[in-house]
Amino acid sequence: MSAAVGFRELGQMAYEPVWHAMQRFTNERGSDAADEIWLVEHPPVFTQGQAGKAEHLLLPGDIPVVQVDRGGQVTYHGPGQLVAYLLLDVRKLGFGVRDLVSRMEACLIELLASYGVTAAAKPDAPGVYVDGAKIASLGLRIRHGCSFHGLALNVDMNLEPFRRINPCGYAGLAMTQLSDHAGSIEFAEVSARLRAQLVKHLDYAEQTTLTGGID
Repeated sequence: MSAAVGFRELGQMAYEPVWHAMQRFTNERGSDAADEIWLVEHPPVFTQGQAGKAEHLLLPGDIPVVQVDRGGQVTYHGPGQLVAYLLLDVRKLGFGVRDLVSRMEACLIELLASYGVTAAAKPDAPGVYVDGAKIASLGLRIRHGCSFHGLALNVDMNLEPFRRINPCGYAGLAMTQLSDHAGSIEFAEVSARLRAQLVKHLDYAEQTTLTGGID
């Protein structure tokens, strides 16, 4: 079991400043730097991963498109979606990439189960699904043995922008969200439960709440 992981609750912040801060954190962290997980909501934005193909952007319209350095294809972020960025020394944790992805999926599946929602992972399509519809997306980058980017859970949001793309490169992939299955929910409570699941499934001994900016 590892030591503490620090959580930063960023509220709603534009995508690009958070992404660049993740890059800086990862590039500059020393071997003794503590792991951090950043929880955030973004204003509407499409992000196109390194494997992304232009044809999966159908009608982005007035929503900006950002080319990013994570794996995977195009996805959408917007208010009401809980995003967790995992800034972890995976080499020190002893996790391979597949192991880390599996742990992320397990924490989401258990979180959803706590709301009475049965979810599952797919071996050929990373993410978490409810009755075949995608409720959470995953995308990572590993640099110098450390991870950044992470996961996005649809909590209670406008799903329409997903119809402007082929989500994660899959044409016609149905998207869903927690509020469609669990009724009235509190975003802050979902965030607290996600924190607990991440601590559990990533084998941390404890969690702390970090204050201060990310730039």
